[in-house]
Amino acid sequence: MIARQALLLVFLSFIISATAQETFRSPEQFLGYPLGSRYSRHNQIVGYFEHAARTNPTKVKIQSYGQTYEGRPLMVAFIGTPENIANLEQIRQNNLRLAGIAKDKAAPSETTAALVWLSYNVHGNEPSSSEAAMKTLFALLDPTNTQTAQWLKNTVVILDPCINPDGRDRYANWQNGAANKVPDANPQTREHREPWPGGRVNHYFFDLNRDWAWQTQQESRQRMELYNQWLPQVHVDFHEQSYNSPYYFAPAAEPYHEVITPWQRDFQILIGKNNAKYFDEKGWLFFTKERFDLFYPSYGDTYPTYNGAIGMTFEQGGGPSGGKAVRTQDGDTLTLADRIEHHYTTGLSTIEVTSTNAARLIKEFRKFFTDGVNGTFGDYKTYVIRHTNSMGAEAGDLGRYLKNNGIEFGYAGTKVASKGYNFTTRKEESFSINPNDVIISAFQPKSAMVKVLFEPDSKLVDSNTYDITSWSLPYALGLEAYGVKDKILPSPPSAEQVKKSAMSETVKQAYAWVAPWNSSGSAALLAQLLTAGIKVRYAEQPFQSNGKTFDKGSLIITRAANSSFGDQLYTAIGKALAGAPGFHETIEPIQSGYVDKGFDIGSSMVRYINTPKVALIMGDGISANASGELWYYFEQELKYPVSTINATDLAQVNLRNFDVIIMPDGNYRNFSDKTVTEELRRFVQAGGRLIAIENAVSVLSNLDWAIKKKKEDSKKEDDKPDYNLLKKYGNRERDYLVNTIPGAIFRVELDNSHPLGFGYKGQYLTLKQDDNIYEFMKEDGWNVGVIKKDSYITGFAGAGTKQKLKDGLLIGVQEIGRGNVIYFADDPIFRGFWENGKLMLANAVFLVGE
Repeated sequence: MIARQALLLVFLSFIISATAQETFRSPEQFLGYPLGSRYSRHNQIVGYFEHAARTNPTKVKIQSYGQTYEGRPLMVAFIGTPENIANLEQIRQNNLRLAGIAKDKAAPSETTAALVWLSYNVHGNEPSSSEAAMKTLFALLDPTNTQTAQWLKNTVVILDPCINPDGRDRYANWQNGAANKVPDANPQTREHREPWPGGRVNHYFFDLNRDWAWQTQQESRQRMELYNQWLPQVHVDFHEQSYNSPYYFAPAAEPYHEVITPWQRDFQILIGKNNAKYFDEKGWLFFTKERFDLFYPSYGDTYPTYNGAIGMTFEQGGGPSGGKAVRTQDGDTLTLADRIEHHYTTGLSTIEVTSTNAARLIKEFRKFFTDGVNGTFGDYKTYVIRHTNSMGAEAGDLGRYLKNNGIEFGYAGTKVASKGYNFTTRKEESFSINPNDVIISAFQPKSAMVKVLFEPDSKLVDSNTYDITSWSLPYALGLEAYGVKDKILPSPPSAEQVKKSAMSETVKQAYAWVAPWNSSGSAALLAQLLTAGIKVRYAEQPFQSNGKTFDKGSLIITRAANSSFGDQLYTAIGKALAGAPGFHETIEPIQSGYVDKGFDIGSSMVRYINTPKVALIMGDGISANASGELWYYFEQELKYPVSTINATDLAQVNLRNFDVIIMPDGNYRNFSDKTVTEELRRFVQAGGRLIAIENAVSVLSNLDWAIKKKKEDSKKEDDKPDYNLLKKYGNRERDYLVNTIPGAIFRVELDNSHPLGFGYKGQYLTLKQDDNIYEFMKEDGWNVGVIKKDSYITGFAGAGTKQKLKDGLLIGVQEIGRGNVIYFADDPIFRGFWENGKLMLANAVFLVGE
């Protein structure tokens, strides 16, 4: 025993001695292989950063900020002089004072270190940047590198080596297993053909580079909480693009959003010229001012820009098809080592320019937020959001978006007459501000973000954009809103505004309990009730009981139908309520099945809701983003079970095991097999519900039993020559825009007497990204959502597209046998932030056909 203890002491002393003698190593020395010779796994990257912190404790601080859905750690490293690292918290607090956000209200100092934040690998299959992050870290800490030491005297560098670890490891593990020992540069070989769903996306197949403002994903919420605690002066988001493209860096392409200041524009040019200097020395190709604009607010370049930083995207050729080496169309061979070197060069160049211009950066950063407090951004100085019953808990979904982005808001204290722009009617009109209405003032530090996220129409100086062109939160959330040109100061929330969902405690034994059906929170409550085994009905028509009015769609839980719960039914409903935090109202008891107005609880107009077994189609030929949105919606928001099945397995799966099958956006290549499509038709005929979304609708429209695309007008002109056909080659990109729609909002006239429209008023706003429109259904279906002429609301849509998008079907229910096909021509839950459509999707899953 004594000998074993002595041996243990010797072993421990060896470990302590080895740790004490650990010296800082280069990435190659630490990893055991040269950077670029293989893809480093995420744990190896984290290991190197931790090694750097252990061996340079006075110059590096590692901070964990969360973990991914698959449990991988998220972290950043702060690199600076020993003095700055020792005073990091003071630097952070001072930076927030410069932005007018610090709670202590102390006077800020402009004599402080500038903050440059470098973010790597938001797209997991654009992997060279995380390798470059390790090389950059070494250069900043290398004791022989006097140049970086000089830059760090007035600059703190924040490195996030991998924003998307789940996606990166999905790609790296595949690539390391698929690649030949000697890289095969032929782009047609297996090591250049990444399998579905690819490493670009996170666990739930979300594109995290479109999620900065919306923060639907765990990784985004955790990262943005940290980001908004620092608000750097400079931010770079490192990416990769097609391996045939040269390197791209700032300045960005038009359009620039109008809140972007002249200084922010000028500094992009400064960065670009410095990058160009280094690239010119090496003879490396690059381009600027093309393709990547600064408009859509949820990117890693625009979001920082709208928060006072110089935000930039850097794009290296390579991407998922790059492998370790790939032959380009020019006949050159692009290696992973090349890609790492390019990102490493622009990263250091950015730090250099930040250091050289630190004093001016800090001065302009402070001015940006001071201008915000003075209300200089935008014509509307106040946004008024009408209070709805489903808000509660400090404005519900709206409050979540505001708080996540650090936007201040409050409430109207008293009823006030006002005049403003009505988002619904799109007209200036008089209205009354009510005491519970949400007030968002433009006079605040985050004023630029307020304008960008709430403006009804964004000024688009160039229609050739990279992404959607309209996203205003009142439209995305389906809220009644006004833009007011007067300054209105909000009041703190009252007890009523902060109260959360509840069950009425006045009666714990009732004939039934009723919950409203008016938000995605209602759907989450229903999902929790059904998974708990509680039997639920819904009212097909409004009714009154005990002087209270309940709208159609209201959920009804009767004591008799749930007798198995005995006296614990009240408690069971309360547990389901606790599991649906998005529900912000009160579940009301009623004491009789005999109602004052409407149909009694036992009427056939009060329909029983079965607990549907739901299948979601995924796999080859299906959009990973679209299927991931739905997967996330069921697992994380509804918390309702969903089975995922491969599209290629449809012919082998027994569809009778499911009640609902969801077809996300995709091309469904196997639908050329009539066996597959006939099996789907039989599934519907037998009573199943098939929900088709976006291009899945287009695919079904080619079948003889589904709806049809609307035919274009066939009116013929006279025989005169059409000189509009004589287009100039140099204008080909502009001419193409006439028939495009990168993402614009249209009004849909809604039949809310149909269960698919329950919980909505007479219209719904859809985000259209294509010109697909369908023929009205006749005897076999219901035209629930139709688009008429003059339905355009906002965002860019080409003249040809606008002309086509009228007098057709976008949302419908087709009855086939005992079942239904539900059609959504557009994505109702686009990127997880289009809250306005989530209740309608729930209607399709739970209510239609019951």
